[in-house]
Amino acid sequence: MPVKPLENQNIILSRRRFLTSMAGVAMAAAAPGVFASVATAPVRDRELTFYNTHTGEKLSATFWSDGNYLDDGIEQISWLLRDHRAGSTSSIDTKLLDLLYQLQAKVEHQGEFHVISGYRSPATNDMLSKRSSGVAKRSYHMLGQAIDVRLPGFDTRQLHKAAKSLKGGGVGYYASSDFVHLDVGRVRYW
Repeated sequence: MPVKPLENQNIILSRRRFLTSMAGVAMAAAAPGVFASVATAPVRDRELTFYNTHTGEKLSATFWSDGNYLDDGIEQISWLLRDHRAGSTSSIDTKLLDLLYQLQAKVEHQGEFHVISGYRSPATNDMLSKRSSGVAKRSYHMLGQAIDVRLPGFDTRQLHKAAKSLKGGGVGYYASSDFVHLDVGRVRYW
């Protein structure tokens, strides 16, 4: 049987799919430890879904596409993760967004992250650290590099275990409040 010319076959490789695939390969090669589990899956846009437990706001935003971080998506996420007490916002570190995306892929749970705390102004962090010994005086929350979350329908102890396995920064488990702290500082666990 003769081979049909390629133009007669229904093979479609979009420019977007090609570029996204190449970007994923480049990122996996540049940072193999960070993207190891994500790199094995087909490369696609990176989207996260959040529910802010304090404001009741929900958001699904794409923060990375075609090999680039998207300013609009990061701004939307940063607004949702703002310090609701002070009404102030700060840009959320893209490394933290990548870590959340990797964690979601690791646990194979596509639900929304329930956010207990995202960005904190220095004043809010100071107030909280005076109330609780569990709040660091120089918290990564003040840099937009930390988040406290849970995934409804997913055991928080298992979420903590999965987050630790990623070795992407600090990971803490707060059983009485049922959340996991993630930050992109040095690797440490509690």
